[in-house]
Amino acid sequence: MDNNQIQSKFARTIVFIALLIGSLIMLFPFFWMISGSLKTLREITSPDIVWLPEHPQWQNYKEVLTMKANPFGIYFKNSIIVSVLNTVFTLFTTILGAFAFSRLEFKGRDKLFSFLLATMMVPSQMYLITNFITITRMGLYDSLWAQILPYTASVFYIYLLRQFFNQIPNQIYLAAKVDGCSDWKYLWKMMVPNSKSSLVTISLFNFIASWNAYLWPLLVTGNINKRVLSIGLQYFAGEAGVSYHLMMAGATIVVLPLVIIYLCFQKYIIQGIARGGLKG
Repeated sequence: MDNNQIQSKFARTIVFIALLIGSLIMLFPFFWMISGSLKTLREITSPDIVWLPEHPQWQNYKEVLTMKANPFGIYFKNSIIVSVLNTVFTLFTTILGAFAFSRLEFKGRDKLFSFLLATMMVPSQMYLITNFITITRMGLYDSLWAQILPYTASVFYIYLLRQFFNQIPNQIYLAAKVDGCSDWKYLWKMMVPNSKSSLVTISLFNFIASWNAYLWPLLVTGNINKRVLSIGLQYFAGEAGVSYHLMMAGATIVVLPLVIIYLCFQKYIIQGIARGGLKG
């Protein structure tokens, strides 16, 4: 075995070890969360590290979902409704916006798109006050719609999908127009079916962002029955102390749907990122 082969094998070994260590570091919080969700309060607050529960407390999950003072089941339902509707509306506006900026010809199109991209430099917190005033004046405060409507359009997602639409040859669009195909029909019959991977990626990104949202739902809701999972976790900390074992069970319930969705659609996500222009 010559020196080049030895160096190559050594380099691959180093890379493998580095990736293994990185994977363990990233997976450890998930392990600790799941392990903690199955422990008793004494085990999880013990000064000695308890890696695994002596007797798994599966009833922790039942207690979390059936608590009357902290209706986690209602939070879960609200999170599903808000995240799904927000994703559907965002996907619709993203498709229309990306098509307009990639295929339609109108005066000032490129300047308008550049201006929209510039708004991405403005921190989202800057919109909180104006959005809150708008929602309040519309009479939507303390409702699920208040958590959905302000974020049904995203310049970043429009940009991502526009990059993919631009990869589809414009000659196909021109040929369709010659055959009498309308823009609306071309969009839904040609562009959308051929952009499945990017659309799945956008849907997942938006679903995760909506599912994990905390500050905005906290601002626009006062009724406990209108709040979502991310807010519900804070109610496990009370004047008597923090129920860490129940908080861990609640956190597992919050994270589990996202993990399942990712595992089911990871092929489309990787394709969407690679083909949509998000390569690092």
